[in-house]
Amino acid sequence: MIPDHARTNFQTMLRAAESGDLALMECSDAATGEPRYVICAVGRDGGDYVFTPFGHLADDNPYEAYLPPAGQT
Repeated sequence: MIPDHARTNFQTMLRAAESGDLALMECSDAATGEPRYVICAVGRDGGDYVFTPFGHLADDNPYEAYLPPAGQT
């Protein structure tokens, strides 16, 4: 079962995409320092931009990185 916080974040990401407030940023992995390409929502706080990270794009073949849910083949 997908937890509520993940569903909320997904809905926020969909709204950001609909309004054109989604960005792809190059960041550094906090643990390894390796570059990551992170999907972020872009918001405003007064005159400043605020970037909310949702996750990063798979480095290699995503079909090899993830397994479908149990019973879904």
